[in-house]
Amino acid sequence: VQLQASGGGLVQAGGSLRLSCVGSGRTFSNYVMGWFRQAAGKEREFVAAISWTGGRTSYADSAKGRFTISRGDAKNTVYLQMNSLTPEDTAVYYCAAAKNIYSSSNYYTYWGQGTLVTVSS
Repeated sequence: VQLQASGGGLVQAGGSLRLSCVGSGRTFSNYVMGWFRQAAGKEREFVAAISWTGGRTSYADSAKGRFTISRGDAKNTVYLQMNSLTPEDTAVYYCAAAKNIYSSSNYYTYWGQGTLVTVSS
């Protein structure tokens, strides 16, 4: 099982990025897909999650109104559209899969390798 995250990069404050995560190696039927991030020297934190059907989503307060999580038609792909980025959003972003929507990383079984997002001021 592999989750491959991509789309990170360097962007100026106020800009946008779209992260992608593709799952392979098994069916992700009924799996929730989520995004977490970890800034240097800080703990990994929840960003957003989306249900298998895409009908339910959950966002961290820091992401509400700026980030949008969505699921591709193939269901094994998840996106994170990030707008109005600030330097505080600088982190390595990880995608992960779980059986339900949780904000705790402990419940996520599968993890991608992470993609670095750097927001310059």
